[in-house]
Amino acid sequence: MRMSVMDVGANAVRLVVVDAEDGVPLPVHTAKWKVRLSEQVGPSGVIPEESVGQLVSAVSAAAATARRWGSAEPLAFATTVVRSAPNRIEVLRSIDEETGVRLCTLPGEVEAELTFLGARRWMGWRAGPLALFDIGGGSLEVAFGRGRLPDYVASLPLGARRLTREFFDGEDPPSEQSVKELRRKVRHQLRDVAARIRWEGPRTAVATSRTFQQLARLGGAAPGRHGPFTTRQLSRSELRECRDRLAALPASERARLPGVSAPRAVQSLAGAIVGHTAMKLTGVKTVTICPWAIREGVLLRHMEDGGAWWAEVSGREALTTAQPSVEPMALRIAALQN
Repeated sequence: MRMSVMDVGANAVRLVVVDAEDGVPLPVHTAKWKVRLSEQVGPSGVIPEESVGQLVSAVSAAAATARRWGSAEPLAFATTVVRSAPNRIEVLRSIDEETGVRLCTLPGEVEAELTFLGARRWMGWRAGPLALFDIGGGSLEVAFGRGRLPDYVASLPLGARRLTREFFDGEDPPSEQSVKELRRKVRHQLRDVAARIRWEGPRTAVATSRTFQQLARLGGAAPGRHGPFTTRQLSRSELRECRDRLAALPASERARLPGVSAPRAVQSLAGAIVGHTAMKLTGVKTVTICPWAIREGVLLRHMEDGGAWWAEVSGREALTTAQPSVEPMALRIAALQN
């Protein structure tokens, strides 16, 4: 069976086409279309009309690519930048009407659950009690579990793009005072979550997301061309050195460092601060960089639990689009808890 998943993020629309054989999503084709919403969306969070047009074009191209590779309709979702946009309903409606793709958004806690599932399947049962960290553009997801799905999840507004805009806007490089203020906020926001992770005492900690991948590369991990089966780890001390190195440089010079891409150079420092603070407060000394994350989690959940699960998740968005007076987040969370 050939399947695909489409991920509409802050910087790109990504498509992964897989063959689902024996419960494992084997990659067949991957592609991405740059949209860079993070550079176009202002402090209000509203997605401009021009950006909506770019999204429509990218989603349409991704859907056509999936069909060419013999996949059924992609399991399509959008992350924080779309989920938190005040004009989210209009954006989703435009994409549906123009492309026929029903794009849904997921609560941050569900994103954490699906990312955990992907990481658990990659790491295997030998990893034991597992803690997960995922730094996105708009949020930080944390999860812990002993089994297939997590026992505890949290989604916090500590994304690298969000914090860069809030604390470092107009400062390149940022002042020491701005860095201190950001670290203070991250510590405050993470206090309760970190206490829970320390209490659970994970045997293994993993990190996903491009932010952690690039920080690990900066810390000396093998480059991506060595393939997904190469073990990559990032220690807390290495991450502290990365954080201090990034803090001393403007974005243009950060982009010249190993692993730091130009589009993410501006927000790389905020990502390093969040990552290091999370590891320090939770008592985690080393994380393993996991190549499987939310896209693989979506595919695995669909393969293991059937199409009814995805129909419920995506149908929740259709309901809120038709009835915008209903609070979408509360509605989705209540339904997922039933």
